[in-house]
Amino acid sequence: MTSQNYNLNIEKEKTALLSVCSNSVLVIMKFIVGFALGSVSIISEAIHSGMDLLASVIAFFSVRKSGEAPDEEHQFGHGKYESVSGMVEAILILIAAILIINEAVQKILTPSYEPMNPLLMWAGIAVMGISAGVNTFVSTRLMKIAKKTESIALESDAWHLRTDIYTSIGVMTGLFLIWLTGIHLLDSIVAIGVALVIMKAAYDLTMKSYKDLIDFRLSEKEVSRITSIICEHQSEYVNFHGLRTRRAGPEIFIDLHLVLDKDITVEQSHDFTEHLEKDLKLEFPRACITIHVEPNTPEHLLKTNLCNFSE
Repeated sequence: MTSQNYNLNIEKEKTALLSVCSNSVLVIMKFIVGFALGSVSIISEAIHSGMDLLASVIAFFSVRKSGEAPDEEHQFGHGKYESVSGMVEAILILIAAILIINEAVQKILTPSYEPMNPLLMWAGIAVMGISAGVNTFVSTRLMKIAKKTESIALESDAWHLRTDIYTSIGVMTGLFLIWLTGIHLLDSIVAIGVALVIMKAAYDLTMKSYKDLIDFRLSEKEVSRITSIICEHQSEYVNFHGLRTRRAGPEIFIDLHLVLDKDITVEQSHDFTEHLEKDLKLEFPRACITIHVEPNTPEHLLKTNLCNFSE
């Protein structure tokens, strides 16, 4: 493992731990106020944050595991631990949404007309405001490091917290409207709205993790950039073909067939492919690159020049 990757892994672990700590505090605050006030929307937010906490713990251990160097049993590294983590987190989010909807529906079917304590209501509004502020800071940090390290686990955790920001603001608004109108039904309606937002986040995360687990190719933008870098060296080779890509957590895999002049030496071939790999890794530092060299033959003249095609 290079020193750069080691430092990135340490940064990922510290950021994941920050998420665990912040979620732990928010869960305790929300449950205390939610049960004291008897608010299903605050309790639903506490459940939401509880799922976020569990997801943060999973993310912390997955980024630690994915950062381990390849070994005898995992010769291509441990990157897919993050993809599995993302799928587990999505399932947890979905379970949380179902629990919230069930609780909200029960409240609608058996409404309580007991007025909420105004002081506790304002405490609930304050807790939701604090939650939104803390999660704004933590999710921004998570997303920044996720993009920097190409970590799906941290990105998933960031999206969890971003949905928590919106739902916290929604609950805060709902409590304020209850204080103004005295309509307790608003509490359950807001809780169901929170659950629907959570379900959407679960779906998006499931699809992203699923693509990694089934070795789905990289995005069109990423493949286009890889092709562009290869084409920058077009004057030094005849053609290339068979470009394939996939992702495993923060790691990406690129392999291609490179057609070179049949008269060049093995040493020249090696030097050029090594140079090409270095250029690709400037853009994709976590890439594992395999280049199969082929000598130029008449049949290669019939193959499409991908560089001209991309233009």
